[in-house]
Amino acid sequence: MTRHLTDYRSRAARALVLLHDEKMREFLEVWQQTKAAQVRLPATPDAHYQSLEHLLWHVLNSSRIYMIRMCAHLGLPDPESKPMPDIENVEAQAGAYLERLLAWWRVPLAGVTDADMEPAIYSPGMHYWIDAMLEHAVMHPVRHSFQLRELMEAQSQTGSGTR
Repeated sequence: MTRHLTDYRSRAARALVLLHDEKMREFLEVWQQTKAAQVRLPATPDAHYQSLEHLLWHVLNSSRIYMIRMCAHLGLPDPESKPMPDIENVEAQAGAYLERLLAWWRVPLAGVTDADMEPAIYSPGMHYWIDAMLEHAVMHPVRHSFQLRELMEAQSQTGSGTR
């Protein structure tokens, strides 16, 4: 993980943007290992688990949506992200898309202060604290990496896929 982003006003935002970068890269690596191991996802009604490609698309798209929502809640300009690859192309385009996504993530929150991220008073109906959304953006790929590692381990112990 690179340690740049020295122009950030909030060390918390900077740390979470860098951690998001690290965990998204880790997720893609784990996803590729899972795909190479021919792991099958368990049957579920969740549309994001129809296939490994759907899961990859879900994690990449969620990252994009988190930043769009944070910018909207902070009153920042629309960061104008690049459109997601479609499911049929997500595997082939994932690496390049992730690089663009992570570069895009580095810009919008540079001028945000700690006070912007966590208001002193929480009020009912408040959208959410920005630092909580950043923490969620870090943990989302961590959670899916954990799930994929467990599936790979289970498959290696049984010698077959889960379906």
